[in-house]
Amino acid sequence: MDLGLQGKVALVSGASAGLGRAIAAELVAEGATVAITSRSRERIDATAAEIGATGFVWDTADLDAAGRLLDTVADELGPVDVLVTNTGGPPRGDALGFDREDWEAAYRSLVLAPMALIEFALPEMRARSFGRIVNVASTSVREPIAGLMLSNSHRAAMVTAFKTIALEVAAEGVTLNTLLPGHFATARILDLGPREQIDEDARATLPIERLGEPEEFAAAAVFLCSARASYITGETLAVDGGKTRSVF
Repeated sequence: MDLGLQGKVALVSGASAGLGRAIAAELVAEGATVAITSRSRERIDATAAEIGATGFVWDTADLDAAGRLLDTVADELGPVDVLVTNTGGPPRGDALGFDREDWEAAYRSLVLAPMALIEFALPEMRARSFGRIVNVASTSVREPIAGLMLSNSHRAAMVTAFKTIALEVAAEGVTLNTLLPGHFATARILDLGPREQIDEDARATLPIERLGEPEEFAAAAVFLCSARASYITGETLAVDGGKTRSVF
């Protein structure tokens, strides 16, 4: 299947490792020109060299730099056709154990930073009558995860934000969709303990009886980024091997 991504310019945030890296690599494989971001110049340059992308430094805490990032990407690669907003998770803790600074930092990272990118990328997409925006959230927006109060709350806010924007731009060739990853074999999970124990836990707790591979998540993301997904917008899709029990 030709996904129509050849020559498209894609920007993937938080892509030096994990699911962001997998998405960027798959976009490159489909012929897109891919920009990737991280706070670390060393990490993003290393990843860019490995997958054939171009690395840019951007800290999600610096909201004012989002516009400069989009301008720089446009100057070097062309206007962004595909935007993937991928962000790391805030710390764990008791539901009522976070202070105002914790809440504000999480809101800045999980809501304001993705929205800053969207606000700058969307006008160009609308003008060209083509755009794909995909947000990487978490299954916690449907089934809250204990200890992840900040992530549960703010990622759910982004789902409703995406739905709201999607309705407004649906007739203009721009789609916005959200993906909810389950348990994938990324460094974040594999660092939790011996791989044998992690795999055993997956067999015992996940319907699919194994961890997902990052490339499997990337396949879903890249399809939603493609020209072929033109009639899918405002949707929220769990990619979790059947982990989420809720019907909706």
